[in-house]
Amino acid sequence: MDVSRGFMLVVIGALGGLSLAIVWPFRQYLLLAVLIAYLLTPIYRRLAPVTGETGGALVLMGGATGAVILPFAALVSFVASDAFDLAQRLSDSDIDLGEAEAVIADATGREVDLSTTLGTAGENFASVLVGSASDLVGVFTHAVIGITLSAFLLFFFLRDGRYFTEWLFEVTPLPDVVLEELSSNVDDLMWAVLVGHVLVSAIQGLLAGIGLAVTGIPNAVFWTLVMMLLALLPVVGAFLVWGPAAVYLVVLGNSVAGGALFLYGVTVVGFSDNYLRSILVDRRAQLNPATIMLGVVGGLYLLGVMGLFFGPVIVGAFKIAIETFDTYYVDR
Repeated sequence: MDVSRGFMLVVIGALGGLSLAIVWPFRQYLLLAVLIAYLLTPIYRRLAPVTGETGGALVLMGGATGAVILPFAALVSFVASDAFDLAQRLSDSDIDLGEAEAVIADATGREVDLSTTLGTAGENFASVLVGSASDLVGVFTHAVIGITLSAFLLFFFLRDGRYFTEWLFEVTPLPDVVLEELSSNVDDLMWAVLVGHVLVSAIQGLLAGIGLAVTGIPNAVFWTLVMMLLALLPVVGAFLVWGPAAVYLVVLGNSVAGGALFLYGVTVVGFSDNYLRSILVDRRAQLNPATIMLGVVGGLYLLGVMGLFFGPVIVGAFKIAIETFDTYYVDR
């Protein structure tokens, strides 16, 4: 390696590091644009010959922005209402815990005042919600900038994504056959994880939320959203909410509703997780559920919310890269 080539590599590395530092604060919105562009690209390819490349990108950008912002705003409104209602009920001790206190007293021989404890917890929860309101302006400003950036990037990802892919293939020092296999396998992985994994999680969370609402668990909308996010974790997922909810009903003396919720969760919700995930995700992506869980949790820590989607893809792409290396570069 001569001096000029080495120096050029140092310059590329330094500029790459600076570029990453510049982009990192808005990584969530960059990844959101990548995700939406990837999902909309098949539609764009059919729309572009009719409307033109720029027109098709503008139409899909506007539609995607509205489809993301409007439901999200409505969901935030519902969740915020449920959260404040929960805090108010806890603070006012509006939940009848007399039967639960009697059960605990019979089992332990000690009297407990759950109403007072929950009231204090509710006051603390409410104070946290109110105290956090002062930070909402900064969060809102950052979100507006980020969503605007996502919409801007989405337009160019749709319109110019094909050219970027061609450029990437040209500058990557790998044979065409290797690049094509990597691209095809990663594409299958992306569809399996992003579409299948998210769809299964949404269905599972919705089914579990219906069970909570039918059995009378309060704040069902809030807990449904929580379960949709938790359902991204294979195996445990939504059980972290509906399981304790069933116990809560039994402790309150409503054994029939608690048992029904538990049975519903094990059969209907559990079936949706095991059956749909095995068909839509595990088989096509060829990833073990433990690998998916590791990717989800690790991605969440590294990349934030978007890591829930991209974490398993990154881990799966690593597996694909190893298999491709073994196929083309290991002498038998």
